[in-house]
Amino acid sequence: MKKTIQIAVIMLTLALFIGACSPAAAQQQVQQVQNTPALDTQSQINTAVAQTIEAQNQIGTSVAATSQAQFTATPSATPFALPTLTPFVVLTPTTKPGGGGGGGVPAKATYSCDFIRLRPTAYSEYNRGQKFDVKMTVVNNGTMAWYQGFDLKYAGGTVMTNTTHIELPAMEPGDQYEMVLDATAPAEYGEHTMTWMVEGQLCFGYVTIVVK
Repeated sequence: MKKTIQIAVIMLTLALFIGACSPAAAQQQVQQVQNTPALDTQSQINTAVAQTIEAQNQIGTSVAATSQAQFTATPSATPFALPTLTPFVVLTPTTKPGGGGGGGVPAKATYSCDFIRLRPTAYSEYNRGQKFDVKMTVVNNGTMAWYQGFDLKYAGGTVMTNTTHIELPAMEPGDQYEMVLDATAPAEYGEHTMTWMVEGQLCFGYVTIVVK
């Protein structure tokens, strides 16, 4: 009997202990259930943050690679073409063969002349209205003779002589013809030039004076 009572007491004690522990376990399970959504939300936030950081790192890596490629790109040199020089022809004077194997001399023109011994000399000074003589000599330095009738005439500038036209005589190559003309200094101060020409523009001569 006594043993039966002890067993009953032990059973009652176990029942009370189990009853006391059951609410605590239930409360702990409720707390775990309540905390689960919070943990899931925090985990999702952490995952999103990690993905954002990873994406930023990838963008930074791409930008750095692009900058490096732009910086290290070497510009290619633009080829250029040298200008082509246009050749030109140098005209050489016609020469006659020289004797003894030497060089040559320029060929003389068929009709040609020159003025020599021009007077007065260039820039001689005269007073206004002063009388003086104009002297000049024409030389036939061509290879052909002139027939009589070649004209020496005024070609331009200040007219200072009484005559502006002279008929030249027949002249063989090398012949000279001297002329003396009366002239008067102009009324205007300064330099004055009178130009003469042999017919056909074979040669030109001029006289320049200064009126002071």
